[in-house]
Amino acid sequence: MTAPVAVVPVAVVGGGLAGAAACLRLAQLGLRPLWIGPAAEAGDRPGEHLAPAARPLLATLGALALLERPGHRPANALLSAWGGPRLAERNAILHLEGPGRVLDRPAFERDLAALALASRAQRVEAALEAADCAEGVWRLRAGGSEARARFLLDASGRAAVVARSRTQRFRADRLAALWAFLEQDPASDVEPTPATLIEAAPDGWWYAALLADGRLALDWFSDPDLLPPDATRGTAALEALLAGSRQVGRWIAEAGFRLAAPRLASAGTTWLAPAAGEGWAAVGDAAAAFDPLSSHGMTTALWTAITAAEAAAAALAGDPAPLARYAAAVAAGVQDFLAARSRLYAAEPRFAERPFWQRRSSVFADTDISPSPLPSGGERAGER
Repeated sequence: MTAPVAVVPVAVVGGGLAGAAACLRLAQLGLRPLWIGPAAEAGDRPGEHLAPAARPLLATLGALALLERPGHRPANALLSAWGGPRLAERNAILHLEGPGRVLDRPAFERDLAALALASRAQRVEAALEAADCAEGVWRLRAGGSEARARFLLDASGRAAVVARSRTQRFRADRLAALWAFLEQDPASDVEPTPATLIEAAPDGWWYAALLADGRLALDWFSDPDLLPPDATRGTAALEALLAGSRQVGRWIAEAGFRLAAPRLASAGTTWLAPAAGEGWAAVGDAAAAFDPLSSHGMTTALWTAITAAEAAAAALAGDPAPLARYAAAVAAGVQDFLAARSRLYAAEPRFAERPFWQRRSSVFADTDISPSPLPSGGERAGER
């Protein structure tokens, strides 16, 4: 006779930043989570700016010291050409929490995952194959084995592989990112400024940040129908786009950075409403993924992971109120972001008649009446 499968308190689905943070917080609360998800892929990935507001969240997790490791640098200088052609500087040192960080994102995620595993999270390094819930117990299959859990945290990113079937998904836009990491020509004798630069353009906006290792993280944000044909084939499309840039293009040229073939990722604003229910909660991008102009992607991932983990622990102890408060807080956060997003894009009047900017001129009054609900199938692969 086959022995019955033991039921764990909480399963966390998704191997990224939000999943690791959720596991850490659950362990702090005395719960040993089952952590399901493939190991992080080797290589670069975009999304290296950590906002100052993330520092107290990392402190809660006992992970603040990770920011002092090699590969990360203070994000003291932010330059923007937004609302006009000239660069304006915002001194990030003035933040109450101190400056943010420009991270080596893969290294940071590996370090956070190592802390989660050291906290005794039980790891299954495989993609989730099936999940269903009956009589208050989740039945899960991954890597050829089965598991049972009383609560599930979906940290699987924009795909929201479990939560999307429990609620409604919404989309505010279809923002896409062409991204690349550029290396400096060894023959260049220019020492690039350790800064982050944002520049508005007629059909989108640029983001560039110097990493601690001397490479330049480069992103072009636009809508899919406004991207050049074959944008990811070689460097021709990226070169043509940069020809229309006054600031980012000049930085690249003067410092001698060599262009690389970009990759494409989804970067639009999507969310679940509600983001939690009986026996489950979505965290990170699965709960709400915001336009990168907010610079709060990792902060949101950490906050949702910590708060949902605390709500899960309370629910397992018989108190469902924190879970309801979490769902309400995510919904309120979406509304706040949509209003802030509208103000940010409205601050750039030069291109108000262009399609990209017109599409971002409205604020949605309520998550329940977003103009673009998503089907449960989710978004394409290659998401940011």
